[in-house]
Amino acid sequence: MQQAQDYFRLMLLTVVGQAYEAAGYQLVELPVQWSGGQFLFRKVLNEALYAFIQYQHLAYVSTEWANAPSRFRVTLIRSDNPAAQRSPHPAYVSRDLSALVVDDFGVQILPSAAHWWTYTNTDELGHALAEAGHLVVGYGMPWLVGELEPPLP
Repeated sequence: MQQAQDYFRLMLLTVVGQAYEAAGYQLVELPVQWSGGQFLFRKVLNEALYAFIQYQHLAYVSTEWANAPSRFRVTLIRSDNPAAQRSPHPAYVSRDLSALVVDDFGVQILPSAAHWWTYTNTDELGHALAEAGHLVVGYGMPWLVGELEPPLP
């Protein structure tokens, strides 16, 4: 399983790493979390707040008895805690990217607000990471810094 997480991290950095870095986000060095499929990008917003883009990756190995695609989801977090922990801070938010796009912004580009991107090969993984990365850059990053708010109901 460790190889699957290392490969996902390599692909993640290859597909979205430069764009995230250009926007001020850095992959946090957390090898233990990486081995469990959690990858966290952090940006310092000011002396009291951080913005995070968190990928949760579930790697599945196909066998003769089971053949489930691997999957990942993306969570956006703003917190005063540098480790992205839950906080009572008034600016704290945590939202799945898919829920932000589908429910909050009303953009029906994904099948549901509880979407996990799935893949079974390298090509599908690259496309899934690119799609999620475009949504992070277009909706997630501006939302985290307060430049983009969902329309009022």
